[in-house]
This record gives sequence, C-alpha cells and structure tokens, in this order.
Amino acid sequence: MLEKQVRQIIKIRSTLHPNDLSAYMYWDKLTELLSMNELQTIKLLETCSEEEIEWISEVFEDVAYKLQSVAYIKCLERLDKKYPNLNLTKLIMDAKEMMDTEDRILKEDT
Repeated sequence: MLEKQVRQIIKIRSTLHPNDLSAYMYWDKLTELLSMNELQTIKLLETCSEEEIEWISEVFEDVAYKLQSVAYIKCLERLDKKYPNLNLTKLIMDAKEMMDTEDRILKEDT
C-alpha cells in the first residue's frame, strides 16, 4: 500500500513544472506517508530505483524531522553509497541537522 501510494505521488510530481506551487502539496503528502511507519519507509526506500530516490530526496529532511530515527538516517547513508550520482550527501546532512535541532529543543525544554 505504501509503495503504491508513494509511486503514484512520484508519478504525478514528475509531471509538474519545477515552479508549480502544487508541488508543495505532493511534498506534504509524501512526507506524511513516509513519516507514518519508520520500518515500512526504510523497507520501501531500500527497494526504490535511483529515479524514485531522486524524487523522494526532496523530503528527506522533513521525514527525518518527523521520524527522529537514526535507522532512517543510516538508510539514507546506504542510499547515498548505492546511488552516488545523486549526490545525496548534502541532503542527508540537512536531514541529520533536523534531528539535532529537535534534540536541542527537547533538551532546552527540560
């Protein structure tokens, strides 16, 4: 189910012009889907094609913020090695920072 929904969003998103404001709606939907279940998301990401990962990478940091998962970050790092042409390193660093930001906020509140 997750796989089908994510692939449908990617299919629609790939037809949009880069400046189309409705892209944000699809980013939100993709983020919501990928943030629902850490294990299912990791499993899905490990089976995605290079092109699919390129589209999904648009929401890496939003998903990292919502999941707060080291396992998710490790999965992204594996994808970076699997698909070096995508240059995911910067996006993964941004995703890690989203987790650090949350950690700092939680520590400041205590």
